Amino acid sequence: MSGHILELSQNVERKKVVYRNRYGLDITGELYFKKGISLNQKHPALIIGAPYGGVKEQGPCVYGNELAQKGFIVLTFDQSFMGESGGFPRNVSSPDIFVENFSAAVDFLGMQRFVDREKIGVIGICGSGGFALSAAQCDTRIRAVAVMSMYDMNVAVRGNMNKEELQAVKERLSNQRWLDAENGYPEYLPGFPEQPIDKVPEDIPEPGAEWFRFYALKRGHHPNARGGFTTTSELAIMNFRPLDFIDEISPRPILFVVGDRAHSRFFSDAAYERALEPKEMLVVEDAEHIDLYDRRDRIPFDRLAEFFTVTPMPRLGHHHE
Repeated sequence: MSGHILELSQNVERKKVVYRNRYGLDITGELYFKKGISLNQKHPALIIGAPYGGVKEQGPCVYGNELAQKGFIVLTFDQSFMGESGGFPRNVSSPDIFVENFSAAVDFLGMQRFVDREKIGVIGICGSGGFALSAAQCDTRIRAVAVMSMYDMNVAVRGNMNKEELQAVKERLSNQRWLDAENGYPEYLPGFPEQPIDKVPEDIPEPGAEWFRFYALKRGHHPNARGGFTTTSELAIMNFRPLDFIDEISPRPILFVVGDRAHSRFFSDAAYERALEPKEMLVVEDAEHIDLYDRRDRIPFDRLAEFFTVTPMPRLGHHHE
């Protein structure tokens, strides 16, 4: 069914949904729920954000399939300009809109009669981890956040460049805007082939080879996730710092989950240091970054279910019984 990387469990139902964000852009998502669950009762709900450049049929479908069986209503979605969601030109990255889309997902779930508004949590994978935390900084309806192999895209794009190197990148990207304006459409250079390949080319260094191990092979390939965004999208990312107010998520809890071999672990370490209690760091043994996308033998689903069930989800300024 439309290229999901995991066959749906016979115990789970999946339903396509479309709703709008505050910019009026259509967001296409999928609701997962356990077969036989009463839709006349209210249940806890989870929103799953795909890796940066990924779509709902990849990692999020794995999470939806597993967590729905544990009693959650699960919503996966494609970011604006990606997959089946609206927005034009395609493959544009807009961090402000990507953050907004988590709140739009909360809007949608909270309007469903079978969702408990007081128990809506978010799981962000890779780049969505940063955007999910950014959303939770201001949207107090998000009661708890778990981030898996988190990336802070601002830090990822800026890297360790000095002032001169940074200036050169800005000059190149700014001049690309002239070309985009003249062409009438922004440049987009896909990073992965249109069809899945059998093995990663040997001349690709890490961590690029790791991305290929997921996105280019049958394991994770999807035609709507060809890698990267329009070239000048990097300017927007460089100008947007998603985690400046991470300390304001407290007293709502954050769970950081990383693989012990993840090249990206330092992002979670840095965010964990800046976050206030309650917070937890869970290190998964023998796991690289992409293993938390789809490896059901590595992703700690029982711990995630416990975190979002047992963890109190306080509403600021209210006494919660």
